[in-house]
Amino acid sequence: MLITVSGPPGSGKSTTASNLAAALDLEHISGGDIFRKLADERGYTPLEFNKLAEEDDQIDRDLDRRLRSIAVDRDDVVLESRLAGWLAGDHADFRVWLDAPLDVRAERVADREDKPVEEAREESAARQSSEADRYREYYGIDITDLTIYDLAVNTARWDADSVLDMLVTAVGDYDPATDEGTYPVEADYEF
Repeated sequence: MLITVSGPPGSGKSTTASNLAAALDLEHISGGDIFRKLADERGYTPLEFNKLAEEDDQIDRDLDRRLRSIAVDRDDVVLESRLAGWLAGDHADFRVWLDAPLDVRAERVADREDKPVEEAREESAARQSSEADRYREYYGIDITDLTIYDLAVNTARWDADSVLDMLVTAVGDYDPATDEGTYPVEADYEF
């Protein structure tokens, strides 16, 4: 089974994907971890690397191709990234979108990265806008189009354990053999 978990920074993607993978005995692969590792290897903060990606589309395209390859070639994975649902296309068995209001996400990011909330809010908003523009430019993807997801959850409403319980139940009740939905994710995107 391939499950994708997507959402903006601070939405709870990493926590949820890690917990979901553990609960379902699947491997967790994080696009954010890969991105942060690439940034660190090149001596950049994630925000600096994100800005560099605005000038050098090869950064996004390389990461997206790597994640797409994982989605196509691997099974028994929870794949987590902003574009995971789009990258996986019809290879995904279940797609999840997580979100929360910007203020909630900024507090989470500030706590995680030990920075002032206002700084986290500004960085998160700038990063989200930058990425949305790049996804639209590179692939014609409107990241705000949630119609490809099987479930969208506002993580500000529940704690991490409750979100996990919800997803385990939803995935457990999902039967891909009876899924007749058609998702607009197998277009001619060049990842």
